[in-house]
Amino acid sequence: MMICGVDEAGRGPLAGAVYAAAVILDPHAPLAGLADSKKLSEKARERLAPLIRQHARAWHVASASVAEIDQLNILQATLLAMTRAVEGLNVAPGEVWVDGNRCPAWPWRSRAIIGGDASEACISAASILAKTTRDEEMRVLHLQYPQYGFDRHKGYPTAAHVAALREHGPSPVHRMSFAPVRQSSLP
Repeated sequence: MMICGVDEAGRGPLAGAVYAAAVILDPHAPLAGLADSKKLSEKARERLAPLIRQHARAWHVASASVAEIDQLNILQATLLAMTRAVEGLNVAPGEVWVDGNRCPAWPWRSRAIIGGDASEACISAASILAKTTRDEEMRVLHLQYPQYGFDRHKGYPTAAHVAALREHGPSPVHRMSFAPVRQSSLP
């Protein structure tokens, strides 16, 4: 049975889309070094991401936009991105394993695995693809909005990011439904 791992990146940031990846690994081509993307260095993630894309049986990365996050809420937007990631696979999974404590309402047999990004290779691979894709988006957004420092903090609520929000106000890629962003736009 083909097991698909799913994980997200970007629930906590104040800016940018939330990403999710779905990965079905090839059992005949195991990849060394897979782990929770948060435990790996950026260099290790960047080394592993192309190997996952090259050797996985199937993979797809999807997102939910800032507008969708603000309209739906971050949890529902994350579940939407996860659904889009699995729907984008070029093969149907036999079962879907999701990092966390809940699965989207979808047609695939699935189970939520708390800490799955550290314990299941297919979820670790999804974690790495979601994180590296989102980080790349934040580097692109930095070119459009350099005053926020997205290339350094990737949209997370660091002291420097919150200070930039206070100084410049929110950009079009900030999540207005998040309190620190809302508060920065008050007169």
